Amino acid sequence: MGDEWAGSDDEIARAVLAGSPNALIALDRDQTVLVWTPAAERLFGWSAEEMLGRRAPIVPGELTAEHNAVLERARTGDQVTLRTKRLRRDGRVLDVTVDIGPLVIGSSVVGYVCVHHRAAAEEAASERMARRVRLVRRLTDVVGDINAELELPAVLDRIAGSLTELTGADAGGFVLIEDERLRLVSAHRLPETLKGATAGLRTSLVDKLLRTGKTVLLESQGLDELVWAELSGLHTIALGLAAVGGRPYGALYALYARRKPGHLELELLELLAGHAGIAVGNAMAYQEAVRQRAHEQAVFDASADGIAVLDGAGRVIRWNPAAAELTGLAADAVRGGPPPFPLPRPGEKLTFQLDTGRWLDVVSARVDATGETVVDFRDVTRAKELEEAKDLFLATTSHELRTPITIVRGFASTLDSRWDKLSDPERRSAVHTIAERARSLGQLMDHLLLGSRAGADELKVRVETFDLAERINAATLGLPELSDTHQVEVDIPDGLPYVKGDALATDIVLGQLLENAFKYSPKGGLIRVEAWPEGDRVVVVVDDEGVGIAAPDRERIFERFVQVESGDRRRFGGVGLGLYIVRSLARAQGGDVSAHPRPGGGTRMRMVLAAAPPIGSDTPVW
Repeated sequence: MGDEWAGSDDEIARAVLAGSPNALIALDRDQTVLVWTPAAERLFGWSAEEMLGRRAPIVPGELTAEHNAVLERARTGDQVTLRTKRLRRDGRVLDVTVDIGPLVIGSSVVGYVCVHHRAAAEEAASERMARRVRLVRRLTDVVGDINAELELPAVLDRIAGSLTELTGADAGGFVLIEDERLRLVSAHRLPETLKGATAGLRTSLVDKLLRTGKTVLLESQGLDELVWAELSGLHTIALGLAAVGGRPYGALYALYARRKPGHLELELLELLAGHAGIAVGNAMAYQEAVRQRAHEQAVFDASADGIAVLDGAGRVIRWNPAAAELTGLAADAVRGGPPPFPLPRPGEKLTFQLDTGRWLDVVSARVDATGETVVDFRDVTRAKELEEAKDLFLATTSHELRTPITIVRGFASTLDSRWDKLSDPERRSAVHTIAERARSLGQLMDHLLLGSRAGADELKVRVETFDLAERINAATLGLPELSDTHQVEVDIPDGLPYVKGDALATDIVLGQLLENAFKYSPKGGLIRVEAWPEGDRVVVVVDDEGVGIAAPDRERIFERFVQVESGDRRRFGGVGLGLYIVRSLARAQGGDVSAHPRPGGGTRMRMVLAAAPPIGSDTPVW
C-alpha cells in the first residue's frame, strides 16, 4: 500500500465512519449508543459526546414497539429495512429509511447497527432515475421519427425541434459545416431571420469543439458577442457534434436562457447528435438516389462507407467500391442475390462479423418512392481489435509491473529480516534499488493515466500562443550531462515564430521524444534537435543514430499498447503508450507527430505545430 494508507486498521475504520454520508448508529443490547457518526450528528442534531453511553431519544413514543420488534428480528441475525419516522433534537419529525442488522463480535450478537437514510433523498434519486429512463425512451422514439423522415430539410427541422424537447433548452439550431464556413439550416424557437445566416468556422464554438477532440461542449463565457444572443437572457450554450461517414458534418446548438443544463442533458445532446449524423447520412443517400441521379454515381463510388441498394425482394442491384473492399466481394459476385450479412430494421444498427473476420456496423433505410432499400455499412474492426488490445495491455502491464514489484518486495523483505546483519553500504544499495524501482513504477503509472485519458478522448489542452524555442531550450538543458556516450546538438534559428498550442503538453511531447532518442540509441551517438518555420507551421525534429524503425512499423508505433516485435526495439520493454500519448497530445493542440528514417541510420521524429497567426477574427461569430 502507498503511504496514504500507512495508518492502523483502527485509524482507517474511524476515517470510514467519519466519511460515511449516511447516519450510522451502533447500539449495545440495552440500546445504549456505542457509535454516533458525524452524519448522525448532522441528521439528528445531537453530538456524539451527548449521545455516547445513553439511549438516543430519536424514536417517537408511538413507534417504540415497532422499533423493539425490529431489533429483536435483527438480534436473530436478520437484516431489516423499513420506512419509518425519527425525531430530531429540534422536535422535527423525519421520514427515514433504516437498515438494521446485528452487531456481531466473534460468534456473539452484542448489539445492533442502524444506518439511517433520508427518505426524501431516496425519492429524489428515484425521480431523477425515472426522468432519465423517460427521456431515454423518448430519445428512442425521436430517433425513430428522425430516421423515418428521409427529406433532408425535414430531418434537420425534426432534429432542431427534438433538441429542445430532450434537453430542456429554450431554443435550438442545427448548423452545417461547409469548408471553412458555417450555415444555419434549421432553427427552433429562434427568429426566422437567422435561418440561412453564415459565419466563419475558425471563430466559432464549433471550431473550439473540434479542437478539443470531444463530441460535446458547454460554454457560458462571451456569449453576448454571438449571433445566438438574439435569444433574450441567453446564459449557456451546449454544443454537440454530428458526424456523417466519420467526418464532422454539422453541430447542434442547445440554447439556455431560463434553466441550466446538467449531465443528463449533455448526455442526451451527445446521443442525439450521434443519431442525427446517421439520420442525415440516410437522408443524403436518399436524396442522391432519387433526386440527383446525375451526381449519384460519383458520390456512390467515392463513399468511404460501403453502400448497397437492394430491390423490393432484397436482392443487390448496386454495390459500391467501398462495399467490395470491406467485404472482399466484387459487385458481380453479389448482384442479384442477398447481401452477405443480415439487415437491421430501418432506424436501427446491426453489428456483424464477416467470414473474413472483419466487423461491420450496418444501417438501412427503405426508399418508399421506389421500394428499394439503401444499406450503409462501415468497418468497425479497429474498435473490436481495441478490446483485444485491452487484454494484451493487461498481460503486458502485468509483465512490466512484476519485475520492479518483485525486486522492491525482495529488497524490502531483506532489509526487514536482516537489517542488523547487513553492512551500511549494503543497506544503502538496497534502499537505492527500491527507490529506483519505485520511480520506474511511478513513470509507468503516469503513462497509464495519460494513455487512458487519451483513449477516452479526455486529454485536455489549452490552445494559446507560446514561445516554442524557449520550450525546446528548456527540454534540452542539461541533457549532455546525462550520458557519456551521447552528444546533444540544438539548432534553433533566431526569430523562430511563436506557435499555437499548449506549452505543458508540448513539454511532455518533447520530453518523451528526447527520452526515446536516448533509449533507442544504447550505443550512444549524436542526438540532434532542430526547428524551422515551414509555411503556416513550425517543424521540430529529433534525430538519433540508434536502432531505427522498420518502414511497416512507422505508423503502428503510435497505436495504443503497440510494441514493435521485430528488430532491436522490442528488447527495451514498455507498455506501448509513450508515442500514443505523444501523438494524442500533439493532435489535441492541432499539430502532429510522425516517424521517419534518419539519413545515415537511426530515427527522425518530426513534430509539427501551427504557427501563431496574426490577430484578427471573422464576423459574425457563432
